[in-house]
Amino acid sequence: MGSTQHPRRGNTRQRIQDVALELFAEQGYEKTSLREIAERLDVTKAALYYHFKTKEDILISLAEDLTRPIDELIAWGQEQPHTLESKQEILHRYSAALAGAAPFFRFMQENQATVRELSVGESFKGRMVGLFDLFKDPGASMADQVRCVSALFTMHAGTFALKDVEGDPEEKREAILEVSMELITNAHHGTTS
Repeated sequence: MGSTQHPRRGNTRQRIQDVALELFAEQGYEKTSLREIAERLDVTKAALYYHFKTKEDILISLAEDLTRPIDELIAWGQEQPHTLESKQEILHRYSAALAGAAPFFRFMQENQATVRELSVGESFKGRMVGLFDLFKDPGASMADQVRCVSALFTMHAGTFALKDVEGDPEEKREAILEVSMELITNAHHGTTS
């Protein structure tokens, strides 16, 4: 892949992350070696080792960098009133965060078994629980609780389910957001339809 695929390119650490993520996507996490990452970057393995000791170190650094907006969103959301407007703003911001980290989330989706065994999987699970907590209403009916969970699930599933469907990526993102908004709005109003 060319440099157009590296919007974060700028320093060696980011280049390593980007190339590693490309190789993980192409070959799978398990089948990618540090040597292959170094070769693709045209650096020595020692130069790579200076920044990252293991593939998991690279993955952890990617997770930290690309999910920082989600952590910031959770922190922001915890400070907001539990209103429909706050939940809608959280969905808007989450949609943007997902779009910004799409290659990483695609990797997470396509390598679930591997991710579950790594520490990054546990931290990602914690983030999802944090997001779900922002949408929970203690007195909500079971159907409305399902709508809240489904709103977030739609953001993930929609992104991956539509990746091979023809169409403008931004139009897809907006459609996914619209459906998620409908779910959260219906949950907030206790709609039974």
